[in-house]
Amino acid sequence: MKFNIAKQGGVSAQLVYEDKIDGDYLCYLKEKEIFSGKAEEVYYYLDAQLKAHLFIGLGKEEKIDFEVLRKTFFKAATVLLKNKVPEVELNIPKLNNLCNYKIASAIAEGMLHATYQYDKFKSDRKPVPELTVNYNPVKGKEERAEKGINEAVKLIEAIFLARDLVNQPANVIYPETLAQIAKEKLEAKGVKVSIYGKKEIENLKMEAFLSVARASAKEPKLIVMEYYNNPQSDERIALVGKGLTYDSGGYAIKPATSMVEMFTDMGGSGTVIGTMHALADLKAKVNVVAVVASCENMISGDGYRNGDIIGSMSGKTIEIVNTDAEGRLTLADAVYYATTKLGATKLIDLATLTGACVSALGEQVSGAVTNNDAFFAELEKANKRAGEQIWKMPVLEYYKKMNESKVADLKNSGGKFGGMMTAGLFVGSFLAKDDIPWIHIDIAGTAYISEDYGYLKAKATGTLVKSLYFMLSKEE
Repeated sequence: MKFNIAKQGGVSAQLVYEDKIDGDYLCYLKEKEIFSGKAEEVYYYLDAQLKAHLFIGLGKEEKIDFEVLRKTFFKAATVLLKNKVPEVELNIPKLNNLCNYKIASAIAEGMLHATYQYDKFKSDRKPVPELTVNYNPVKGKEERAEKGINEAVKLIEAIFLARDLVNQPANVIYPETLAQIAKEKLEAKGVKVSIYGKKEIENLKMEAFLSVARASAKEPKLIVMEYYNNPQSDERIALVGKGLTYDSGGYAIKPATSMVEMFTDMGGSGTVIGTMHALADLKAKVNVVAVVASCENMISGDGYRNGDIIGSMSGKTIEIVNTDAEGRLTLADAVYYATTKLGATKLIDLATLTGACVSALGEQVSGAVTNNDAFFAELEKANKRAGEQIWKMPVLEYYKKMNESKVADLKNSGGKFGGMMTAGLFVGSFLAKDDIPWIHIDIAGTAYISEDYGYLKAKATGTLVKSLYFMLSKEE
């Protein structure tokens, strides 16, 4: 999809407000319940002279926000691509007093989402039709619109990278290939990427991480990404992503039907790699480090077992009560590494961690646990612009006690009650210092969805790449 600024040509889209329907033809369409101007309504047809007409519903002007624009123009682009329309002209007025550059960014993002398809393993795959979008903003706002569209193009590239990583099966994406792709994609944008193998991980005494990896024929990889672009700041924010490229459950083996999509258990790493790509590509003025402890949780005669007591990089001992609660073990060592070796002053970890989160919040809302409300408020502000949703869960001392073990410092599962909170608090207990501002985000439901939702097609979503970019770049 190509965007031009301040250029005419192609099918001219007519933008229609739900409460401002006028003209005989539009009134006819409304009467026949064909088109009424509601948000996300799109009507396209060819007249008797084969002239194309496109009507895009915006709903009520006072209710227009960036998420409405994303969803609406996603629908419009979907219709245009389906009908193989080569060129469209969008004349965009001031909308509900919204920022012109953010309007352009949201519209472009929505349209670009329509181009995503994951069909690399299909023999009959077809290319996405070419579409040129001639974008005409309010006069005098051309430069702002161009900035917004450029932002959307680069954000979408990062989101699609995350989606592609999560969508690919475990015989294609495993620790080594995940590390290679991260290095290739990110170093091209100016991110330093270091990859450590089993020997280096052993030297770091990451016993929790290695215990999970032990039964797999695939060597674990510790992927460390560093982006420094604000020398005036001492702040160094860490992103830690769960990188389980396949999760069988270990000896607490999952049922067959539950294992089919367990190649997606590296959704946290997909988001982290995508976010680093966006930050570097858009040259955000921020210092960010990222860590992914990537491995497979498999079964062999050398696999870790329920009842084992293992160590960790921090020195804390862990009683294994469930080998299928493996992600938090890899995160434990990664979080400690980020807050010691990399000097992180704040930290956000992301993981497809618990079924409890999916049960509580479904596939549309991520769950969060935090030790710092002010830090979380920054994320909430970014969520609002990005159109992504996170729900902060309660943190009680009672939940922390549920992780206590009678035979070790901690156990790796607090049981079935309050599972999202106990899992998050387990991860947080491996911060180098308790007062480091920290947010744990459980994306078990949102990283990979079972059906289309808004402008996101079923399967991998690239969730929170946008939110984290807006938050960390402090893009208003």
